[in-house]
Amino acid sequence: MTVYEYAVKDPSGKEVSLKKFEGKVLMIVNTATGCGFTPQYKDLEDMYEKYNQRGLEILDIPCNQFAGQTPGTDEEIHDFCQLHYHTLFAQMTKSEVNGANQLPLYAYLKSQQGFRGFSGPKAPLMDEMLAKIDPGYRSSPDIKWNFTKFIVDRTGRVAARFEPTADMSEVEAFVASLL
Repeated sequence: MTVYEYAVKDPSGKEVSLKKFEGKVLMIVNTATGCGFTPQYKDLEDMYEKYNQRGLEILDIPCNQFAGQTPGTDEEIHDFCQLHYHTLFAQMTKSEVNGANQLPLYAYLKSQQGFRGFSGPKAPLMDEMLAKIDPGYRSSPDIKWNFTKFIVDRTGRVAARFEPTADMSEVEAFVASLL
């Protein structure tokens, strides 16, 4: 099984088969417009502009499951991203990434790359915050916060998972290694 067996919906409600991205390196990221990690949109857009011609595609899946940090409609989210970050990569409809209503794609992604911990300078803060919310959070493959990134190689295999605290230069280096 690969990611190509899944589909997501664009903001108009149209199903987008991930088969469309076959042969590309794909980054799938759950985003938020009002999060401390929201400035990563700039890094994502820079990476997209730098590597899109070499085969990188980014799927932005807004999610409001983490402290309600994406309260807007799909149109409002799109407008925010355009105004502040000039994003050109594909944005899908706001969706859930954990729980009973999670996208089937996310159940698959998490089954392929579980949570292995946070890295970087903000890791202790995330650990402390999440331990208060759910003391057993480390043992679950669930998405922990906004801007968790899954990298899919050109064959559709989920090659890596980067938590939001990961240094974006590490994310970029890994993506570049697959191109």
